[in-house]
Amino acid sequence: MTQFKSDLLNLLDSRGYIHQTTDAEGLDALAVKEIVPGYIGFDPTAPSLHVGSLVQIMMLRRLQQAGHKPIVLMGGGTGKIGDPSLKEEARSLLSEETIKANVASIKRVFENFLTFGDGPTDALMVDNADWLDKLEYIPFLREIGQHFSVNRMLSFDSVKMRLDREQSLSFLEFNYMILQAYDFRELAQRHACRLQMGGSDQWGNIVNGIELARRKDGTQVYGLTTPLITTADGGKMGKTMAGAIWLNADALSPYDYWQFWRNTQDADVGRFLRLFTDVPLDEIAELEKAQGAAINDVKVRLANEATAMCHGREAAAAAAETARKTFAEGAAGDDLPTLDVLGDEIAIVDALVGLGLAASKGEARRLIKGGGARVDGEKVEDEALMVRVGADPVRLSSGKKNHGVLKRASV
Repeated sequence: MTQFKSDLLNLLDSRGYIHQTTDAEGLDALAVKEIVPGYIGFDPTAPSLHVGSLVQIMMLRRLQQAGHKPIVLMGGGTGKIGDPSLKEEARSLLSEETIKANVASIKRVFENFLTFGDGPTDALMVDNADWLDKLEYIPFLREIGQHFSVNRMLSFDSVKMRLDREQSLSFLEFNYMILQAYDFRELAQRHACRLQMGGSDQWGNIVNGIELARRKDGTQVYGLTTPLITTADGGKMGKTMAGAIWLNADALSPYDYWQFWRNTQDADVGRFLRLFTDVPLDEIAELEKAQGAAINDVKVRLANEATAMCHGREAAAAAAETARKTFAEGAAGDDLPTLDVLGDEIAIVDALVGLGLAASKGEARRLIKGGGARVDGEKVEDEALMVRVGADPVRLSSGKKNHGVLKRASV
């Protein structure tokens, strides 16, 4: 671990966030001398961000914890194009109404991680549609376009990957990196922003912004990227068989969010505690010493801390209690997915699909055939089984970790 002079870089480095920096020494010196406004951009491609964006949100939180100013840039403008970085194909274009609705929905989650206000280190949220929507094409080409080399743009990994695979890269997408560079310059002028952070796939876009600010205004700005966060088995963070792990409670229940963290692989627990919680480093070092069954207690700690940060302590406690009832007592906890059943019974395949324990009837049948479906702890042998639902709820399970509850609908 590198020893820096600033609290900012020491904090980021000690918790595992730093992959690349454009000028670590210069940024370190600036962070010692003054408050550094830094930003990360988020494109509103859905009504909620997912766990894949959480490391970036935590970077802004660390920036604020170190006494600097986080700027959340909502991509109301760039979202109309879509970032092609490391994407195998173009995103579907969203309507302006959908983008606005997504921005409004996404904004809510940041209030759980950052302190907003008018103070020097209070977080600020801005939308790049405020300036990108007003650009005139010819003046923009004359003023900004001349500073970008197509040869160099073609050398960036985000572009090369698509071209090497002979996959189409539209002119619309090709403009994305220019607009992101323009964002950095605009934020430097409007809010004295001196730092852009992002995932490792954003390195080329960040460098473009730094060079544009230097060429147009002579402003010294900096870039810092995080490593690609993968799980111990090489999987992509936040990608599960059940789908994306959304941060908004109306997209994914706090219980399911809690369960995602509880299911963390043993080898990832310490790293995820450093990245995604505020648990002190010396305490994490002790927790990492856990062996055998004790590692499960550490996973519960991770789940509690991560869920509390995103959804609040009360929701985290409720999720933990539901899990305790489900696993320790075999009962049906209040926060499990629930399906109200009309009548006295329901087909097992319909129940599994209705609770989200299987994506389709075909998948439900495969689950049963493989011995992975249970009703109140008993393995289901017959895919034609009709599950009787009486006065008491019935617990369905898919494997050892995914559960749901059938209840008779009140008429």
